[in-house]
Amino acid sequence: MNLETKKISFKSYLVFLLVLLSTMVLSAQDCTLDVGGKNTETLIRIFQLNGPQISQMETLQAELSVETKTIEEAIQKLFDTQPQSTPEELTTLTDKYKVLKEKMVNASAATDKKLLELFNEKQYERYVALCNEAFRRPIKVVPQVLQDSLVSPE
Repeated sequence: MNLETKKISFKSYLVFLLVLLSTMVLSAQDCTLDVGGKNTETLIRIFQLNGPQISQMETLQAELSVETKTIEEAIQKLFDTQPQSTPEELTTLTDKYKVLKEKMVNASAATDKKLLELFNEKQYERYVALCNEAFRRPIKVVPQVLQDSLVSPE
C-alpha cells in the first residue's frame, strides 16, 4: 500500500468518524426512549405500560425495524457503490451519508413521539422528570387523559 492510498484510507476513516460523532452529539440533546432498541422491558417497567400500550409499542417497533432496515441497506449500498478515491468523492459520500443518518434519527424520533402520545399524564410526567434528571430535552406531546381523572359533569 503506497503513501497516497494510506492517506485516502485515513481520510475516509476520519470523515466517517466525524460524521458519526456529529450525528451522535446533535441527537444526544433530545430525550429519546429508544423504542427500536433492546430496552423494551425497561420501558414497560419504568412507565408501567398497560396491555394496549405494550401492543402499540410492539407495532411501532416492528414498523421502525422495517424502516431502519431499508435505510441501513441504502447506507450499505452507498458505501459499496460510491467512489471514495478523491477528497471530493469522500465529501459526496459524507453528504449522502448524513442524509441517510438523518432519516434514521428522524424515524426513531417519530416512533418515540408516537409512543409518548399513548402515555397518560402520569406516565408523561415521569418521562419529563427522567429527562430533566438526565439534562435532556423531552419530546413535547399531549398525553392522553386518564379515564378515572375525568370530572363528572354533575
